[in-house]
Amino acid sequence: MSRPRIVIVGAGFAGYRTARTLSRLTRHQADIVLLNPTDYFLYLPLLPQVAAGILEPRRVSVSLSGTLPRVRLVLGEADGIDLDGRTVHYTDPEGGEGTLRYDRLVLAAGSVNKLLPIPGVAEHAHGFRGLPEALYLRDHVTRQVELAAAADDRAECAARCTFVVVGAGYTGTEVAAHGQMYTDAQVRRHPMRTGMRPRWMLLDVAERVLPEMDERLSRTAERVLRQRGVDVRMGTSVKEATHDGVLLTDGTTVDTRTLVWCVGVRPDPLVESLGLPMERGRLLVDPHLQVPGRPELFACGDVAAVPDLTKPGQYTPMTAQHAWRHGKVCAENVAASLGIGGQRRAYRHRDMGFVVDLGGAKAAANPLGVPMSGPAAGAVTRGYHLAAMPGNRVRVAADWLLDAVLPRQAVQLGLVRSWSVPLESASPEVARVPGRPDAGSAGSAGSEGGPGRTEPAERRQGGEPAKARPGEEPAKSQPDGESGKSQPGGEPAKSQPGGEPAKSQPGGEPAKGQPGGEPAKGQPGGEPAKGQPGGEPAKAQPGGEPARKHPGRPGADGASGKRHRTSESTRPRPAHAPGTSRKAAEPSAAPKPSTGARRSEAPGGTRSSGRTRSPGAPAPTRSAGPPADPGPEPPPNQPPPGPDIAPGPVKRTDGPAVEGDS
Repeated sequence: MSRPRIVIVGAGFAGYRTARTLSRLTRHQADIVLLNPTDYFLYLPLLPQVAAGILEPRRVSVSLSGTLPRVRLVLGEADGIDLDGRTVHYTDPEGGEGTLRYDRLVLAAGSVNKLLPIPGVAEHAHGFRGLPEALYLRDHVTRQVELAAAADDRAECAARCTFVVVGAGYTGTEVAAHGQMYTDAQVRRHPMRTGMRPRWMLLDVAERVLPEMDERLSRTAERVLRQRGVDVRMGTSVKEATHDGVLLTDGTTVDTRTLVWCVGVRPDPLVESLGLPMERGRLLVDPHLQVPGRPELFACGDVAAVPDLTKPGQYTPMTAQHAWRHGKVCAENVAASLGIGGQRRAYRHRDMGFVVDLGGAKAAANPLGVPMSGPAAGAVTRGYHLAAMPGNRVRVAADWLLDAVLPRQAVQLGLVRSWSVPLESASPEVARVPGRPDAGSAGSAGSEGGPGRTEPAERRQGGEPAKARPGEEPAKSQPDGESGKSQPGGEPAKSQPGGEPAKSQPGGEPAKGQPGGEPAKGQPGGEPAKGQPGGEPAKAQPGGEPARKHPGRPGADGASGKRHRTSESTRPRPAHAPGTSRKAAEPSAAPKPSTGARRSEAPGGTRSSGRTRSPGAPAPTRSAGPPADPGPEPPPNQPPPGPDIAPGPVKRTDGPAVEGDS
């Protein structure tokens, strides 16, 4: 008889605790499979210290395979669940697809950044939910201070030195507190020419800082922030965000290049596709963390609306403490449902208090309901974090000791670019990279440039075309191109449904070199072909311009909330233009090149040598006769040039807003 299989989706606080507890309870009596996009558990409360340069990224990243014995790790992102078939469909980091069968399923997918319908926020703001976002913020803040120190213009210096944080919860308060200390230390070592100092602003529509905590602790935190120079504005938020600054709800315009979005979180969009009862975006469960009517389905953490038995009629908030405790109770109930453990029990918690690290020796804490501030609260806060971390305790303590006796290294590594950490992302823990199958969901496209910010994509869904960077003409039909054709909200591309017929297509203009068309380059009466005598050097040829290659996303639908992707590596198919039949993409439908024709670079960076060419592409360049001096042939098996552009824009599908701050 085969052992039952338990599949856990997500390795956050709830998923990690569930897997660790089940590993101890089952003792080889069940197969435990953990599905997660990364191979580490991220300790989120210490993420602001990573952005401030106190801790190295690996200190807050706990290895899953190294700390979870008897648990099989599967790298991938769940994008579909068949409740009746008891299977989970996922896509791995390289675009391959897979399916996991389960006898018990635990949904602990966590949460993503919560978006509000504010113009410009999705394009110009960045969240703070994953390790890539923390690394980007540290590099970005360091770069802005360095550029401001070298600027002669006082207005430009002030804009670069202004950092706006929206959301005065736990995350936003800690980011502003640590950020002010980090930038002040940079300016002390390298004073600015204009004599200015960095300015951090903390905004929130609430009446006070840390509204979830005791009022006395809120006053303590606000006092510490104001003493350090943080501009705290309660009852104020962002009305509109632009490339050069933000417009506040009180009518004030603030020139800035940095907007950090910490207004809260919302459940992962995965649970919305199940068709089960929901509560403000969260999956309804009973006090035993089990979905009613589905005895094999459990949910915990931020995706689960767990009844709060201490406050009838309410649900437990979306915090890390509750998610961590959910995981233990969920594991015990899953084991009990399989007859492996003891009796199942309901989730009932006791508030142990909260801690907020304000940087240095300052903190605000109320352990066991006792309010504390100052160095004593700082010691309690760091002691709590060391006790709560499931690993890397010695390394974290060593970094704290080194930070106390040595100056911080204010350097920018440039490992994470702006477009790879979009605010709207179904997986904030994974940075988007060019060439990935899911790169099309990266949101903002472009490279880091301009006045300290990323230029937005030329065409966005329902948005206004952005201006090109000075001195640079974007390439057309590229994600950052001027035309924006084939992009959401742009003009339909040729050979696309609803667009102008492509050349050599029925009803379209005859292609060059075809009967009735304009003579092709290199043909009698035509313009000399590139790479031929008298012609312009061809791309990828000696002396020619290097070809560009799309980091395309085959089979993606472009929506961040819909993450179904097709793996080209698992199911190879002939390339064909969108909107054409698969039969039209067969090699027999395209004009056959003559013997001895030179292989040329196909449009879009696709080499035509040995590969199927779409019918909408122009025919390979051919010479009417043997060239007098064709020049050296490219070396065989020459690798294509790497991608040098960012992925394209994404259609935003905001889910229901749910308050919460892990």
